[in-house]
Amino acid sequence: MTSGRAQPRVGGTVAVCADVGSTFTKVAAVDLETGALLGTAQRPTTVDTDVLHGLDAAIADLGVVASTVDACSSAGGGLRLAVVGYEQLVTVQAGQRVALSAGARVVHATAGPLDRASVAALRADRPDVVLLVGGTDGGDEDVLRHNAAALSRGGRIPVVVAGNAAVRAEALALLGERAVGTDNVLPRIGELNPGPARAAIREVFLRHVIGGKRLSKGTRFAGLVRGATPDIVLAAVELLATVVHGDVLVVDVGGATTDVYSVIEAGRSEDVAGTDWHGRTVEGDLGVRSSAPGIVEAALRERLLSAAEAAELAPHARARAEEPGLLPSAEDGARVDLRLAELAATVAVRRHARGRDLRRVRLVVGSGGVLRHRPAAGRAVLAAVLADHAGGWAPPGMAQTTIDASYLLAPAGLLAARHPSVARTLIAALSAAIGPELAPS
Repeated sequence: MTSGRAQPRVGGTVAVCADVGSTFTKVAAVDLETGALLGTAQRPTTVDTDVLHGLDAAIADLGVVASTVDACSSAGGGLRLAVVGYEQLVTVQAGQRVALSAGARVVHATAGPLDRASVAALRADRPDVVLLVGGTDGGDEDVLRHNAAALSRGGRIPVVVAGNAAVRAEALALLGERAVGTDNVLPRIGELNPGPARAAIREVFLRHVIGGKRLSKGTRFAGLVRGATPDIVLAAVELLATVVHGDVLVVDVGGATTDVYSVIEAGRSEDVAGTDWHGRTVEGDLGVRSSAPGIVEAALRERLLSAAEAAELAPHARARAEEPGLLPSAEDGARVDLRLAELAATVAVRRHARGRDLRRVRLVVGSGGVLRHRPAAGRAVLAAVLADHAGGWAPPGMAQTTIDASYLLAPAGLLAARHPSVARTLIAALSAAIGPELAPS
């Protein structure tokens, strides 16, 4: 399926940026000389055979000769992470915030000294990576030391050690080659330090997780992947905030999850676990395909649905969960998709915003296929989110909205490190389409 076939080029360099998602693989061709988007395409993700089959087909649809191919991935369930900390309300909560910003889905979280039962429970949740935290720098040492020893006994799950700096070397020695050490995520109470742990999680994701998920035969796919999709998108959202000179909010309604990203200026906070001013939350029960029944259940709990409408939506949600690749062509099917997207976005933003001050957000961006393919209806979804005055959060009063209809965020995130000016040009195109007051200076 192609949405804007690229024109073949003579000379110059073309980067192909790919997002290998749980349901669809999206690709974009970008001119590295001008920063222009040359075209986009998508194919179903071929996770049941080899993800390269779908990826190569989508690239062929572009009709370009690529000089580089870079990919991000959330296929095969994305990055599953367990957080092990010292105290539930402080270091574990800090670790969870860092994990989410790193593009991980937290599947297990536990606090205090691990015993055999708690180690067994952790392994039963099948994390790809363990984030081991605990103790501020100069604080408690015993729990981190004990937990490193407990995790060292059997098992092969990679571990990122990001706790009390005084114990780091000892913990790494206990865990051996499968462990990576980095700076403490919570060096002092109330001071969250997500950057180093986020980078270490990405390193482990690339080194261990991609190959371990058996998404492709051989090593070619692993060589193309630069990070987990949510981690890459957050890099683009951070860039977007610098371009519009203000706070931004991005709502990505996917087939399996709905992810919400925000970049807000640091302000006053009483949160002992620290505030992640560049944050992301992932809602694994809110996806318009495989997780569609969870949307209906969550919307009922949040009193966004009447019992009658929930009963009407429920069979449509089950049908989408049973056939995640479903692309409804009839108007009625599109209406159901958009209603599910509206509910998913509203619940997800409520969960993300409680505890964050989003009143100064200048720009709200909608993403995800259900919004991209119908941008006008997607704007209506975002309008419903901003009109949500009963959700326990204070919506921004002056925010503008747009849809990432040209699929610019993931490519910009993939290009941000090696081609920053090209990434900025892509992001500027997204913001410039909104109005002169948000155009880049």
